[in-house]
Amino acid sequence: MLKAFQIKLKSKPKIYFTHLEAKKDQPMDKNFLIQEITRLKKEKNAIILAHYYQNEEIQEIADFIGDSLELAKKAQNTNADIIVFAGVHFMAQTAKILNPNKKVLLPDWNAGCSLADGCLSEDFKIFKEQYPDHVVVTYINCSAEVKAMSDIVCTSANAKKIIESIPAEQKILFAPDENLGKYLQKETKRELVLWKGSCIVHEAFSLDKLIEIYNKNPTAKIAAHPESESPILKAAHYIGSTSGIINFIKTDPTAVFIVATEAGILHELAKAVPEKTLIPAPTTENNSCACSECAFMKMNTLEKLYLCLKNERPEMLVKEDLRTQALKPIQRMLELS
Repeated sequence: MLKAFQIKLKSKPKIYFTHLEAKKDQPMDKNFLIQEITRLKKEKNAIILAHYYQNEEIQEIADFIGDSLELAKKAQNTNADIIVFAGVHFMAQTAKILNPNKKVLLPDWNAGCSLADGCLSEDFKIFKEQYPDHVVVTYINCSAEVKAMSDIVCTSANAKKIIESIPAEQKILFAPDENLGKYLQKETKRELVLWKGSCIVHEAFSLDKLIEIYNKNPTAKIAAHPESESPILKAAHYIGSTSGIINFIKTDPTAVFIVATEAGILHELAKAVPEKTLIPAPTTENNSCACSECAFMKMNTLEKLYLCLKNERPEMLVKEDLRTQALKPIQRMLELS
């Protein structure tokens, strides 16, 4: 039987850095920003890593674009002195864990994650203590403190492989994404104790609206991220990570796709398959783009990216004892990946 547990959050994570921002009434010229970012990257031997969910202009100037697993590997292997992580807080933190001797910058310190922020370390510690005989597998969308309490970390791209690598008789605790956990339970036929967390972006899709669009495009295929809720996944022709969805759409001969993940994925994908029609899955909200966007990811802007590279702040710092503890489960993941 599937078990779920959630402790009421006592408080939100503290924000302890205020970004130096340009005056709002004096926006910087885009061409100037691109020119200066390019110059500063070369001058400071810096690399820009951007998640697929970033704004288009950031994706265009990034040295590498990827999902969580791809970015983790790139962060580990870069020869740059400075890593500018255009993503969210836990991603920059993971990059610092993997690169203690490199300076890691995050354009907007407040770019958080509903999954990571909904699984505070003090609450997770209490949860974990109730299952002392369980192997702890955590989704990479969590804090360094939670990673440090884990046996192995996973991403949506390798989660199934990670779970299947654990002996069948071994009990497993999985956190923080309950939807991904339920999907993994179905795929691996394993019983998982789940933390009750979710991604606000992937829970926003409307099944009724999705079916309505599909009925208008009956030859289309639906591709969905496993962080989505079960009804959306049941309707999907393909379920996979961000990179998995991209590869599926690139290689499948279908001409029309309905994509149930953060809409930022469509920018690079549209360039790769210009002959195909890409339709963002609709959400329950009547927003302007009728698609699901991560407000945290979109907090990073070209202007903030320039300022953080120029001033070399906000800088991600992780205490060495915490870093070494959090590194162990990440290394186990990378070894298996």
